[in-house]
Amino acid sequence: MTMQLITPTATNIEYELIDSGNGEKLERFGKYNLRRPEPQAVWGKSLSENDWSLIAHATFKKDKGHVESEKGEWVLKPGMPGQWTVTYRWKKINLNMRMGLTSFKHVGLFPEQASNWNFIYDQLIHKIDNPKILNLFAYTGGASLVARAAGAGVVHVDSVRPVINWAAENMAANHLDGIQWVVEDVMKFVIRELRRGKKYQGIILDPPAFGHGPAGERWILEDSIDELIKSCRMLLDPQESFLVLNLYSMGFSSLIAENLIKGYFKDFHTSEFGELYFPDRSGKNLPLGVFARISL
Repeated sequence: MTMQLITPTATNIEYELIDSGNGEKLERFGKYNLRRPEPQAVWGKSLSENDWSLIAHATFKKDKGHVESEKGEWVLKPGMPGQWTVTYRWKKINLNMRMGLTSFKHVGLFPEQASNWNFIYDQLIHKIDNPKILNLFAYTGGASLVARAAGAGVVHVDSVRPVINWAAENMAANHLDGIQWVVEDVMKFVIRELRRGKKYQGIILDPPAFGHGPAGERWILEDSIDELIKSCRMLLDPQESFLVLNLYSMGFSSLIAENLIKGYFKDFHTSEFGELYFPDRSGKNLPLGVFARISL
């Protein structure tokens, strides 16, 4: 199996990686340029420190008192808003995603996921009738919005209430409705759906390396991902369905994603395995996670 390297285009999503290096990345989201930590950018920067300072509208500063924590604060230049929107376009859909500056350096959007969103839309438009989609670790809802805009019923599951609220705002801003919001530990929800005999025509998985459920349940990717993939196999409609798996964890290879999928899926029609990335202006390619996409 040939591993693919895939990056979305500027016409697909309003995003650009301007420069990367020395543990940071300089990015443009719509009209605004952000400077954030990026542990995988271990090479040198192409632009000078002065250039970075001039270009960035907002800079994330980690909390010096907690070296291991991702928590910190944003330093804003005059005129930099706390919220704004970025547009995602693909074929017949045009969706606006709200951006925001959080204390954990996240901004409400992982732009490399636009490639997975394209796949989801194409699966739903061309291959599946009256589909029901399950989006796990669903964050602020980019994949949920794309699936709903393509006509699918969507169950959106995340353990964090504020990001569910954020996703609901995105749904309303795009004049969509009908997404089912579930604030729960993902493994508990999946096990309950299996007991109920539920079936889905698509499942989307974007698990973190570490996490906690609303009742303090622990999620550790290496310990739980195999069991979750096995359960998702039983939840998927065997006649016509798809699965998208995205993994962002330091040191994870696309071979891991491939092995996880092939361990439980023997009868897929199409499959793609590889790595998502963005190139910066000087041609350095920043890895942003591995993926597996299959259709049954």
